[in-house]
Amino acid sequence: MAPLLRLLAGVAALLLAVGVSPASSAVDLGVNWGSQCTHQLDPSEVVKMLKANGIMKVKLFDADPWPVGALLDSGIEVMLGIPNDMLEAMTSYGNAEDWVAENATSYGDRLELRYVAVGNEPFLKSYNGSFMENTVPALKNIQKALDEAGIGDKVKATVPLNADVYVGDKPSEGKFRPDIDDVMTDMVKFMHDHGAPFVVNIYPFLSLYQSDNFPFEFAFFDGGRSIQDNGGVSYSNVFDANYDTLVSALKKAGVPSLKVVVGEIGWPTDGNKNANPKLARRFYDGLLKKLAKNEGTHLRPGKMDVYLFGLFDEDMKSIAPGNFERHWGILTYDGKPKFSMDLSGQGNDRRLAAVSGVEYLPKQWCVFDDEAAKDEDMDKLGGNIQYACASGDCTALGYGCSCNGLDEMSNISYAFNMYFQMQDQDVRACDFDGLAKISDKNASTKTCLFPVQIISAATVPARRWPASWLLLAMLVAHALVS
Repeated sequence: MAPLLRLLAGVAALLLAVGVSPASSAVDLGVNWGSQCTHQLDPSEVVKMLKANGIMKVKLFDADPWPVGALLDSGIEVMLGIPNDMLEAMTSYGNAEDWVAENATSYGDRLELRYVAVGNEPFLKSYNGSFMENTVPALKNIQKALDEAGIGDKVKATVPLNADVYVGDKPSEGKFRPDIDDVMTDMVKFMHDHGAPFVVNIYPFLSLYQSDNFPFEFAFFDGGRSIQDNGGVSYSNVFDANYDTLVSALKKAGVPSLKVVVGEIGWPTDGNKNANPKLARRFYDGLLKKLAKNEGTHLRPGKMDVYLFGLFDEDMKSIAPGNFERHWGILTYDGKPKFSMDLSGQGNDRRLAAVSGVEYLPKQWCVFDDEAAKDEDMDKLGGNIQYACASGDCTALGYGCSCNGLDEMSNISYAFNMYFQMQDQDVRACDFDGLAKISDKNASTKTCLFPVQIISAATVPARRWPASWLLLAMLVAHALVS
């Protein structure tokens, strides 16, 4: 054995001897990998990053063959998604059968497919019942198609649901919302009969965001605030209380042992006064330590199955729920860790491995040109700022946010630059009726980043083709030439 190999083997043996693995986690942890961003990272590099950090489960929101192709042969467990706008189509068994054939069985054993998420929070109150009729039929058709394809014993269909599907003044009094009680009862009994889990999205941050009267410390795991339930049971954080409210609702629906998976949980780092890296780190530290103890909750002790939300910031997410929606990532838009954390929950915080091979657009920024701006042009300023923010991303400019302290000119420049970067630094995207100019001087401040956007991996068409497609294309081309 060469000296270097002997050295590496010795280091590995030492790490194993003290119970440390560079790319493993004591917590059975997954992440949500979203794609609502203008500039995509290379999925193959993302998969390498996941494995380097010991993250071996991912939840996708669709079945895009680009990221799915990168996950082939990775050993990473996958939950594929069927978007809400496809639910009606899935009420036709033929369509469900086609979806399974195209997105599940076509990959064979190369894809470690575990779940199919049929819709995403389809019973949100804000949807006003739009998906009420189609969700359960779509769920049943997908599971039937999985069964008939011969993979239903391994791959289960489920429906990720928001925590607003159940209510209760106390955890022990949990029950499904009266307006959806019948459909929820039908759904959970079907899940129980087919060995599928109940997937729920729980967001302590949203509890804090949605009510000024919500006790701040109760959103965290180290706050010291508690509430009392019946029988003298005490809850020290809203996550446990919320989770047990669901457990009570499942019991009332006749499925007390139905497996629960937390499909989304996290804390944003910008876009709101309570969304920042310091509080996010505090939240994750408490959550991960809790998960590492395998203590569960009062009504459901034991190991928990959890997917963090999310992997990256996404600059195209809707901000209707709040400006924080674009800042849920534990990594930045360019794949860098925002803060130190220990995914194993042992408290040994370190910087996560970043995404490698990221390339950037030129180091240039679009800024307000105060010298060129004439008095008559200033009347156009308001409309241009509004356009830049509506088509770009100004979510970091709000009260309590990372760029809240900028002066007037810098606020304008930030809005212009975000639009410019999201438009691939197209020179036409830095005009704004003559009010802007391109500068090679970084306009960032100590607390406010004026980003330079990455070169999107999606701009190279061949990168979006799975390897098998490229091979087929080459064979066809060769045959034609011959």
